[in-house]
Amino acid sequence: MDQELKVHSDVICTFCGCLCDDIEVEVVDNRISKVKKACMIGRNKLMHAQSNNPDITIAGKPTSLDAAINEAVNILTNARFPLVYGLSSTTTEAQREMVEIAEILNATIDNPSSYCHGPGLMARQQVGLSSCTLGEVKNRADLVIFWGCNPLESHVRHLTRYSVSAKGMFHPEGRKSRKIVSIDIRPTPTTKSSDWFIQVTPGNTFEIATLLRALVANNPIGKGDDALIAGVAVSKWRELAEMIRGCKYGVIFFGLGVTQCRGRDINVEQLAVLVSEINNHTRFYAMAMRGHGNVAGGNQVMTWQTGFPLAVNFSRGYPRYNPGEFSVIGLLARKEVDAALIVATDPGAHLPADTGDHLKNIPVIYLEPHNNPTTEWATVVIPVAQAGVAASGTYYRMDNVPLRVKKIVDSDHLSDEEVLKRIKERITHAQNY
Repeated sequence: MDQELKVHSDVICTFCGCLCDDIEVEVVDNRISKVKKACMIGRNKLMHAQSNNPDITIAGKPTSLDAAINEAVNILTNARFPLVYGLSSTTTEAQREMVEIAEILNATIDNPSSYCHGPGLMARQQVGLSSCTLGEVKNRADLVIFWGCNPLESHVRHLTRYSVSAKGMFHPEGRKSRKIVSIDIRPTPTTKSSDWFIQVTPGNTFEIATLLRALVANNPIGKGDDALIAGVAVSKWRELAEMIRGCKYGVIFFGLGVTQCRGRDINVEQLAVLVSEINNHTRFYAMAMRGHGNVAGGNQVMTWQTGFPLAVNFSRGYPRYNPGEFSVIGLLARKEVDAALIVATDPGAHLPADTGDHLKNIPVIYLEPHNNPTTEWATVVIPVAQAGVAASGTYYRMDNVPLRVKKIVDSDHLSDEEVLKRIKERITHAQNY
């Protein structure tokens, strides 16, 4: 019997914040057989999307979907201080359901940005951020600065599709017409591929941004060119400032080396003010190197629904925002949470050991397409169809551009959105009776 072959073009890879949308996937008899154009990580993610699926379980024992949802509702409605957590690798449609569930339960909701790019979000609330799209970078940027990030390993196709080698409208020669600078504390594959690598001492991001503000504005700094700032001579920082003033269109891509070193949110505040002031001389922007596929969408949805991008508590009947107090790591470290609904992240692999240990001691409902460290101990495990493979929906790229991910194969499981809707409906019914 002839096998049925379907070729899907313009498929979006949901691994990282690049959301590469030019992937070609071949499907034979509802199984992914070949992936073209994706990076190695994205290719593996798609090729193995239909394998290693967990069973529906309660306390490790197989059960039905209906029973698992009923147990999840029972756990959540009887909790005094539940946590809703995740959001980063599912659709915005599912994320909306999670926010509604948190509100109905008077729970706390948070996402992984609270311990990665959360400080940048807090900074933007204070001073804003002049930003752009990846398409503008590709077409216009002649100066690209990577600060505290290593996209050649974390966002593998970023340099070729958007920022360095991509041939754009005003840069038909691609790499030849761009200057690439890396600021980091150690050599990385990205620094090795840059024109200029400025190796700095750790924990000095705020000082560097402050110095660059003064140098770009031609203000006196009270130090000679031989003086060291972050282990680098002022003369070298002065060269960088001149390079910034002289470019036609520049962009800073910043990573966790900026948001998670000493200073955190004030680092990004100072960087944002620097970028704003550079625009007195030339066009210049900044963008966070967001990690998981839809972590930017999680911040978007929480802001639409609650007014805040992360760490929101509903226990008083209205949304309260307080990073640290209502952030996932703080809540779990203080053992304040007595039940958790976790979707689209893997706390068993990503959170510190003490916070993970507390999760193991409380009831946890976990929606996940694959077996992983968290499925080993979660109280209720509900397998779901993977977004971008067996479920469609909306994702936000790292530049906050929404893209529609496709369904390319059928699955025996419901999507996150469908399972969450059933949980929400039963919670509402249980509270009404």
